[in-house]
Amino acid sequence: MKLLALKVLIGFHSKFTSRSDKRECHGIGLQWLSVAVAVIVATLFDISPASAQPVVLPPVKGQFDYQLGGAYNPAKSVAIVVRDRLKPAVTGKYNICYVNTYQTQPDEGKWWASKHPDLLVRKDGKFVVDKQWNEYLLDTSTDAKRAALMAIIGPWLDRCATDGFKGIDADNLDSWTRSKGVLTMADNVAFAKLLVKRAHAAGLAVAQKNASDLISNGPSKIGFDFAIVEECQVWKECDTYTAAYGGLVYEIEYNDNTKDSDGKAIDPLAIFNAACSARGDKISIIYRDRALVPSTSPDYVYKQCK
Repeated sequence: MKLLALKVLIGFHSKFTSRSDKRECHGIGLQWLSVAVAVIVATLFDISPASAQPVVLPPVKGQFDYQLGGAYNPAKSVAIVVRDRLKPAVTGKYNICYVNTYQTQPDEGKWWASKHPDLLVRKDGKFVVDKQWNEYLLDTSTDAKRAALMAIIGPWLDRCATDGFKGIDADNLDSWTRSKGVLTMADNVAFAKLLVKRAHAAGLAVAQKNASDLISNGPSKIGFDFAIVEECQVWKECDTYTAAYGGLVYEIEYNDNTKDSDGKAIDPLAIFNAACSARGDKISIIYRDRALVPSTSPDYVYKQCK
């Protein structure tokens, strides 16, 4: 039955694309027909989006460098490099591909708003924006919208693997907390499962990025492989992550924190030193400038536990 269906699809595709009048088929029209046939074939034969590859975890306690503000040559002692998905991987390092999976990048907001406005969170008719970073929130609220988002983001994950990355930093997992009640934790968990499945099929490990509320589900039910956590010393939640992921936790403390979770004044460097004293012998911890600028910038700050 499947073979018969495949023959019909191929025959239809060949007949349609071989007609002499192709004015309706050129460009996007023809591309979408090809994609549609490919999707149907993949569904019929249960073909995954990428051939399953072994997942390689980052080295435990490996020194890492967080380069989201711009790529630069990492120090020789660095074992792990996190870079934006559009930047090249670094030869000889364990490379983690940063993908903004739950919000739009600031410079991509107009594209999303014009091409996929239905995939952005709205409240009272207006797009919901993460004002700290000027990013729209992606709408994970239904199965249909999650599938549509995966049609866009899934190929980004595949490209990360093709480009030599071994892991994924899937950012803004906690976007439901900024959605003005439109999204739920369950919505983002459902989307996270799709992301992890796609990444694992491509041989990519996936980090739980912050969102300590999901620790009970992270490694066991969602399938996250390690954790990248920001300011857990400030928020007093580091032990939650290490209890779940052991040595596969990569912690970043920032140099602009002036208050702790209770609103009390703090010295950001003292916070970093406290983190190093508490668990620097067990996990990799770094101290960075908030903008994560390249090493050539005068605002660059980078320290690791001694």
